[in-house]
Amino acid sequence: MRPLRRLVRETRAAAAAELALVMPLLLALMFGAAELGNYFYNEHILLKSVRDGARYAARQNFAYYDTCSGSVGEPVLTNTRNLVRTALLAGGGNKFPDAGAATINVTMDCSTTAGTQTMSGIYKGRASGAPRVTVTATVPYTPLLAALGFNSASLSLNATEQAAVMGL
Repeated sequence: MRPLRRLVRETRAAAAAELALVMPLLLALMFGAAELGNYFYNEHILLKSVRDGARYAARQNFAYYDTCSGSVGEPVLTNTRNLVRTALLAGGGNKFPDAGAATINVTMDCSTTAGTQTMSGIYKGRASGAPRVTVTATVPYTPLLAALGFNSASLSLNATEQAAVMGL
């Protein structure tokens, strides 16, 4: 009975035992915060890329947007996709690890009125109305901890941006 009482009163290894109990929780919080930060960072990069792509497509000449067919002509389509994927018009390195599997769509539509107002200014005289370009991108998300086996192939990053074509 005496050795059992002495064992109960022993406190020399208490800190190590408490650390062993708390360490999994601390590691989960630390790696979870890093993974969440990485996800939001990649989402921010994609949103900025799609915004830049829509801004580029909206500054092209009206000649590329003659009909409101829903599709955007070349070279605007290829250049916009390259800009979203690589930040360069001619292509280059990808911003995302799985950018090859990315889906980047560039579509357009036209409107002859804005609310109850008819179009005027640079859109006056355009029978088809004011063209508006929409850039949508879906990129697979690669987790920061994929090397440790925490891989989630089902997560993707999505972004959409619209801009009125200026015809500059």
